Amino acid sequence: MVLKSSALATSILLFFLVSCGGNSKKEAPKAKETTTKNDSIPEEVDKMTAQEEEKEEEAFVLDEENAIDFFFGYAKKLKKNRVKLTTTMGSFTIELYDNVPYHKANFIYLARKKYFDSTQFHRVVKDFIIQGGNSDDRKTARKRSEIGRYLLPPDTQKGHKHHRGTISMPSSERDNPHKLASPYEFFIVVTNPGSYHLDGSYTPFGRVIEGMDVVDAINQVPVGDGDWPWQNIYILKAEVL
Repeated sequence: MVLKSSALATSILLFFLVSCGGNSKKEAPKAKETTTKNDSIPEEVDKMTAQEEEKEEEAFVLDEENAIDFFFGYAKKLKKNRVKLTTTMGSFTIELYDNVPYHKANFIYLARKKYFDSTQFHRVVKDFIIQGGNSDDRKTARKRSEIGRYLLPPDTQKGHKHHRGTISMPSSERDNPHKLASPYEFFIVVTNPGSYHLDGSYTPFGRVIEGMDVVDAINQVPVGDGDWPWQNIYILKAEVL
């Protein structure tokens, strides 16, 4: 009697398992349910992708390994060659030389990144130069960190001289036997007719074509130790024209 009951129970169990079939495992998703057609991407996804690409572009940081290649390509796309600097003492316009591509591209790139905005003319040597692009605040240091740490090679063989009104790039204060240029700073020659002893050591990359009277006025302000003006002279805005 017990054997018959066991046999009956076993038969019922086998019948139950057969009738339930594949329900003991989850079905694999169908391919068409996991495949998204290219023309059916929601607009929200498109926006997210664009935002992610923009963030990646913003996150790009220059360094001594990629700077030259970057500015080589950047210079090829440039159609602009003038930058207007508006300062707390007035404005002046600079025209950049096309045959000094790295320095030209660097200056325009920094202007477009708004690096120069709120920096100062931090060194003024009477009847010689005014030097800008630096500041003693944390904001400027932070902007440099975000853009990158790099130097530019000198480009002194293009025939440009340090005439009055010439904008040139100082060399870095780091251990720098090759006089690589510090990309964040610049100086403008005030000497009449020029400061030609600088030729061959620094790279002229443009000239003031309008507002030289403002440059002269900046050059006459009182200065203290290190040629830093007693009154801060800010670059309020740098505009690529």
